[in-house]
Amino acid sequence: MIIPKTREEIEIMRESALIVSKTLGVLAPEIKPGVTTLQLDKIAEEYIRDHGAQPGFLGLYDFPNSLCMSPNAQVVHGIPNDKPMEEGDIISIDCGALKNGFYGDHAYTFEVGEVDPETRKLLQVTKESLYEGIREFRIGNRVGDVAYAIQKYTEQQGYGVVRELVGHGLGRKMHEDPDMPNYGKRGRGKKFVEGMVVAIEPMINLGTKRIKQLSDGWTILTADDQPSAHFEHNVALVDGRPELLSTFKYIYEALGIKSTEEEEFRAEIYD
Repeated sequence: MIIPKTREEIEIMRESALIVSKTLGVLAPEIKPGVTTLQLDKIAEEYIRDHGAQPGFLGLYDFPNSLCMSPNAQVVHGIPNDKPMEEGDIISIDCGALKNGFYGDHAYTFEVGEVDPETRKLLQVTKESLYEGIREFRIGNRVGDVAYAIQKYTEQQGYGVVRELVGHGLGRKMHEDPDMPNYGKRGRGKKFVEGMVVAIEPMINLGTKRIKQLSDGWTILTADDQPSAHFEHNVALVDGRPELLSTFKYIYEALGIKSTEEEEFRAEIYD
């Protein structure tokens, strides 16, 4: 059952989402060759706790860390480790925070040094597909409309859309109704209702859509070992239209990137 949020609850969720957004912004300049994902995990946990929140992933379903860190062919749910990142890697960082009883949860795929053009294009298209999906998150539409938009945008450029892993509703629980797949048909699935909050998160592979899992029980990889990208935003349905609760603004500030991609989904400007 979809659990709509009040305006007051949405503002509380915005605070949780912004903790995650700022955590990713703090991590952004630290992502470079020679740094380990465990080092980044420690930075993130300290930042989240120092700002009055709890790491949303640590202990959730017995996950052992605060961040899901998924380099290169890893799609999602990678466990931080002591292996240094290398020039040309990509690293998907999925972060969650729990504050005032509500979760924030979103992700960004970073470049480590200079990345080859083919992989950089995968990241660009995957991020663009996220906004293609968000535009369809509005009153009068259904889950399938968001899913179709993401699938069409990425598959027409030859990429594989992961089927087994999906976005989700968000609130007092990390995973609420409805599931938000990245593939589907227009007009299918549950209707969107005012006040609902979802995590939309395309997981797109350079090659096959098929995946495999490591023996650690968590890490998901592409079946052909080609790179995968993952971008995720938290979005509320306010006055019938999508409104971002999360932002990549802090990442872009840290990396010196100029972007207007979020403006159409913003109700206000954040400090």
